[in-house]
Amino acid sequence: MRKYFAKWLHWATHSRLEPIKKAARTLKRHLDNIVTYAKHRITNALAEGINAKIEKIKRMACGFRNRAHYRTAIYFHCGGLDLFPRPSAQQTLKFKTR
Repeated sequence: MRKYFAKWLHWATHSRLEPIKKAARTLKRHLDNIVTYAKHRITNALAEGINAKIEKIKRMACGFRNRAHYRTAIYFHCGGLDLFPRPSAQQTLKFKTR
């Protein structure tokens, strides 16, 4: 992948199109991250999503009295709790028959 990029970078930097040159410089700066993603197919999107949710909780609350309340709010909203649990199949009503 790096060989192909080196060839493309040479072509792009010798191009007369300024947007192509700018894109080439941007890709060159981020090449290590691009190669890592192509190799492992792992991103930090999940962590970013959780962090965004925590920041939203903080904004909605307009501050917390203490860290314990903040932590409780994070656990409550990010914990994946089912507030309306469904009864299991084993918990059925049994009626007495005579």
